[in-house]
Amino acid sequence: MPSLEARGLTKRFATYAALDHASFTYEGGGAIGYLGPNGAGKTTTLKLFTGLLRPTEGQALLNGREVAADPKAGLWDVGSLVETPEPYPALTGRETLAMIGEFRGLSREEIRDRTARYARELELPPLDLRTGRLSKGQRQRIVIAAMLLSEPSVLLLDEPTSGLDPAERVIIRNLLIRLKGERRLILMSSHLLQEVTEICDQVIFINRGRILLRDSVENIGRRFRVTALDVVFARPVELSSLASIRGVGHAEALGPARFRLDFDGQEESRTGILEACQRLAPVTSFSSASLTLEDAYLRLIQEGGPAR
Repeated sequence: MPSLEARGLTKRFATYAALDHASFTYEGGGAIGYLGPNGAGKTTTLKLFTGLLRPTEGQALLNGREVAADPKAGLWDVGSLVETPEPYPALTGRETLAMIGEFRGLSREEIRDRTARYARELELPPLDLRTGRLSKGQRQRIVIAAMLLSEPSVLLLDEPTSGLDPAERVIIRNLLIRLKGERRLILMSSHLLQEVTEICDQVIFINRGRILLRDSVENIGRRFRVTALDVVFARPVELSSLASIRGVGHAEALGPARFRLDFDGQEESRTGILEACQRLAPVTSFSSASLTLEDAYLRLIQEGGPAR
């Protein structure tokens, strides 16, 4: 069963803590989104897991093996993409994939079959072209194919769709969804919160090197209570009449007959607001404004402290 674990993982550069006693454990298949602003510690974490940095304190373990103590054993069944690596420009795509396959100990038949499979799934450019002639997105898809040739059980991805166009992002998204369904364990950092919502089951929020929160995408919606209501009327109403409803803190017009109302989140207040709206005009829709991952992310970053 694939697994990854951070045990008090810390990395200091002089007196600056890029990562400060981060701890988390995941086992089995699934995808974990690793979210935070620039400089939060995301890439540092992935570098510690891949042996590109050594921890100041703590341990990074992959499939039960400590990476710093035995990098070869720890990384043998792991695929990684950290800080947008580039293929050698003088090699063709086919040569690049063959080289990585040989490094991974694959047979010629395995390299050939898997190259053909990922060429189809990732819609790779003609593999006999030198990679130096390819676009950034094409080169990145070749690197992702190379990472997957050995069929690793754990994937560590640092902004895997950075620099890709929308169509290429869809290709990568669909691939990652398939891989997690095959019981692969994926840890991916991303600035695209919609992408994380679509791919990931779990989320870790990090800021200034400290873990703020880790939970399922589903539970985050429950933890951060929605305090806004979307209401749609059958005909236009005055914004001022909504703002004066008891329990409404702020009213915003989204259209002539569509509004967003801020309130305290209590069910009693919600009921009273609905009754007041119905007295103004027929109500065709009344629902909680959906809480996005971005809402939770921004709220956590603004609060700034670690989760309790």
